[in-house]
Amino acid sequence: MNLLMICAAYKPAYVYGGPTMSVSVLSEQLVRAGVSIEVYATTANGKEELPVTPGERVMVGDVPVTYFRRLTKDHSHFSPGMCKALFKTSPEFDIIHIHAWWNLVSLFSCLIALIRGVPVVVSPRGTLSPYSFQNKHIGPKWLIHHLLGKHLLNRSHLHLTSEREREAVRALVRPKSITVIPNFVDIPPLAFLPERRASGVFRLLFFSRIEEKKGLDLLIKSLPGLTFTYRLTIAGSGDEDYIALLKDLATELGVGTSVDWAGFQGADKFQLLQEHDLFVLPSYDENFGNTVIESLSVGTPVLISENVGLSDYIRDRKAGWICQAAPESIAAELNVIFGQRQEDLKRIRREAPGNIRADFKPENLVARYIEMYHTILSHG
Repeated sequence: MNLLMICAAYKPAYVYGGPTMSVSVLSEQLVRAGVSIEVYATTANGKEELPVTPGERVMVGDVPVTYFRRLTKDHSHFSPGMCKALFKTSPEFDIIHIHAWWNLVSLFSCLIALIRGVPVVVSPRGTLSPYSFQNKHIGPKWLIHHLLGKHLLNRSHLHLTSEREREAVRALVRPKSITVIPNFVDIPPLAFLPERRASGVFRLLFFSRIEEKKGLDLLIKSLPGLTFTYRLTIAGSGDEDYIALLKDLATELGVGTSVDWAGFQGADKFQLLQEHDLFVLPSYDENFGNTVIESLSVGTPVLISENVGLSDYIRDRKAGWICQAAPESIAAELNVIFGQRQEDLKRIRREAPGNIRADFKPENLVARYIEMYHTILSHG
């Protein structure tokens, strides 16, 4: 089996957060399992470009990757070089797996692959949901979807990461098949975990790319309603103007002095996660939530909104708490957690690291991905 992974951005473009990491880890795990794969990506790295030679095949770890120059920046990522190369090479692959949707890399790659008669798997990675159609570029999205997008998706196979994402997607398209498999999440070995330091302050952490759908505005608005001593760390990068608005919001609400802005976190992220008492992700919309798994992998309990794809897992595993995407609900849950759930916090810190490693064991997940590919091939 020969697979081609296509994504607008591949590591080390970590500025794009979870999707970049998920595609990278999936590719690496498939190589370790003996699957022949290649990756096509653009030179995208936020406002900058990756320091690579466009069109040159290089090894990123054990994965062969070709980065193509993009002519347009974020959100569109138009790359004529990738289109040309894909049209020429696509028949060499058994399956083409495209990651994310609302960009020209994904749309044109899907169109070319189908024209060339190669089976296509699309992982929307949260870009196909009612929220997506209701926020940002609403008109162009609906136009693209009805003129081209849904017709391409109906001829493709979809890989989704949660049952919540499946429900959202089925309201929009009727693909050839849908397979739900969780993301790969790169987590540290158990031996990494240091002793948690005691503190008289309840330490809250928001750790994600800072953008509107993550609900950070809701978390900040909830802070005046807290009845205990806390400190909130906000870790992640995003649009500078939006971050400035959030900082002004915290100041206006009188909570600015209780908030630390830690910025982007790289190799030290697990240390940061482990040092906090509770991870909070009150997203308006989230197909999976890699950082939820990363947090639990080091024993830090979570509070997430019901809109996060992993909410069913958290509820079933009793690994945290679920709130509504509203300041009042967030504040109420936080007050209950601090005042009445101290024993649950201790239990989750003790149980979560082992449970995560059992439930998201790489060899089990990669077997499910390979089974999906074989099933698609066996059905033509």
